[in-house]
Amino acid sequence: MATRRDYYEILGVPRDATQEEIKKAYKKLAKKWHPDLNPQNRKEAEERFKEITEAYQVLSDPEKRAQYDRFGYVGDQPFNHNTTGGGSIFQDLFGDFEDIFDMFFGRRPGTSATRERVSKPGEDIHHFVTIDLEDVLTGKEVPLEYERKTVCSACNGTGAEGGTSFRTCHRCGGTGVIREEQRTFFGSFVNTYTCPVCGGTGRIVDKKCRVCGGIGFVKERKRIKLKIPPGVEDGARLRISGGGHAGLNGGPNGDLYVTVKIRPHPTFQRKGDDVYLGINVHFLQAILGGTVEIPTLEGPIKLKINPGTQPDTLLRLRGKGLPNMRTGKRGDMYVKIKVEIPTRISRKEKEILEKLAEISKIDVKK
Repeated sequence: MATRRDYYEILGVPRDATQEEIKKAYKKLAKKWHPDLNPQNRKEAEERFKEITEAYQVLSDPEKRAQYDRFGYVGDQPFNHNTTGGGSIFQDLFGDFEDIFDMFFGRRPGTSATRERVSKPGEDIHHFVTIDLEDVLTGKEVPLEYERKTVCSACNGTGAEGGTSFRTCHRCGGTGVIREEQRTFFGSFVNTYTCPVCGGTGRIVDKKCRVCGGIGFVKERKRIKLKIPPGVEDGARLRISGGGHAGLNGGPNGDLYVTVKIRPHPTFQRKGDDVYLGINVHFLQAILGGTVEIPTLEGPIKLKINPGTQPDTLLRLRGKGLPNMRTGKRGDMYVKIKVEIPTRISRKEKEILEKLAEISKIDVKK
């Protein structure tokens, strides 16, 4: 009897490996050494594939595994890829037959070629616009001009002069796809792919269209008015369906995506739907109170300063912020008070302040 390698060694698992570990090891090795995936060294792959499958047939069966562990062999174990324990060894591991095919080849078996020309959607176009923060408050309609591919009207997208100067592709027979039968370990399967001769059109142009040069598309300058909604955020991307390049063979147009950028504002800072503003207030206004004029996104307003306002006080103006793009509800405006202390004062102002310091019993002299 020929000497066999240790089944545990073949699968690369320890002798106390669980069934799940054995199954996982076999799946990995089966995919690595499948003959159809190793055309360069097919003979070696077939031997290795038989060896690892034989090992799995024994170690995956509790009774056979117990006998192997005790005696070192299990009778004669001819390689059998069709059955194990009454069912397909691959079906037990990978599920239905299509799942097995997907694991090895990454596609479904039996794919049939369509008799229609292959159509593809057009490519998307990406653009951007820049607006001011004030535009976020009310929204804005922005003119936008860009270039895109459109179907040539002279040849109706065929690329042929007059739209008729072409013949059926000899490679694919006009289907636009190639069907190739592949014989594998599991049987015969049909693989389909785009015809490399006609590029999926099913046609070969005899005389190219003079307008588009045979490509079936021409460039056009597209002008639209883009509506930017109120509350739009910096970096938001707006989608215009069908605004992109024309599709191939009647496929739909791609889309136009416009990214909105918002210019930094010299006065306001935006945080979500809220805006922030910093203002300077004279120290006498902070002490005694008063009214100051401040800017907002809608124009200047009067702001009351309460007596005794401290530096860095944050005042909240409800509903003076930006609208939320989804709900329309406006955020708030926050005004941060900065107390301004003059660096130079007149002699009279100094006398008055010194008198005030004396009344308040504050020592202001060294």
